[in-house]
Amino acid sequence: MHIKVGTRGSKLALAQTNYVVDALKKAAPETEADICVIKTKGDIMQDVSLAQIGGQGVFVKEIEEALLAGNIDLAVHSMKDVPGETPQKLIFAAIMPREDARDILVSRGNVKMEFMPKGAKIGTGSLRRAAQIKAMMPDVNIMPLRGNIDTRLKKIETENLTGVILAAAGMKRMGYLGKITQYLPVELMLPAAGQGALGLQVRGSDADLAGICARLNHPQTAAEVSAERAYLRALGGGCRLPMAAYGLLEGERLTLEGLLAAPNGSTVIRDKVWGEIEEAQVLGKKLADLILEKGGKGLLELMC
Repeated sequence: MHIKVGTRGSKLALAQTNYVVDALKKAAPETEADICVIKTKGDIMQDVSLAQIGGQGVFVKEIEEALLAGNIDLAVHSMKDVPGETPQKLIFAAIMPREDARDILVSRGNVKMEFMPKGAKIGTGSLRRAAQIKAMMPDVNIMPLRGNIDTRLKKIETENLTGVILAAAGMKRMGYLGKITQYLPVELMLPAAGQGALGLQVRGSDADLAGICARLNHPQTAAEVSAERAYLRALGGGCRLPMAAYGLLEGERLTLEGLLAAPNGSTVIRDKVWGEIEEAQVLGKKLADLILEKGGKGLLELMC
């Protein structure tokens, strides 16, 4: 089988895609793959915040369109970039084993978050990260940040930032673990839904390729991400309010924690639910209902 694999063109995206292609070739030696780089709206419009150009989904839309048009056969996505709703004719044939889902800090002088000076300038392009940082440390300044990992790290020097917040998974996949100042525990910084997980998306009609990709599926990660994404959908994933969700399967017990916040961190609503692995989708809806009851409904009505 000869397939075309679509991906974004950043160093991280290409590293992730090469990892997937290597895994596919091991699982199905008869598979040959060409990597096709696709520019997305999020990659092209680097001088505008993600919230202004559409928020979640700006890194996947063009890739999904290429998949629907038959220009590629397989799309490799970072699941944190994928909106809660995806085209009906496309399916995720596999969710790969999750990397570290946490966020990390890289700072000037290796200063940890708890020792940041008043007025510290923290760089992030994520509403989710910004809201949680402001809730913890109201006196820090959030500096808008776009670009790939290397660009963001360089801005510590070029824009005199105190530090930047990034995903641990990306730093590990790029071989940058030595640059990390601090891992931020999920108790303080709840990750984005799907953070650290890679998804393999194909056309639903392409049963042969879906079957090959399914060999790479990791049931634990798939259950966790399924619950997280169900939570997003139940809240209305198109809203640009800061949202976070983190599922953790331990044995047969699946715990799902979720968050909804005001962009400035003045309001943070957080709760958790748990149940059986088969209840992943139900847990997402149950958690969303709890968050809405605790004030989320009013926050959504006010901000969305």
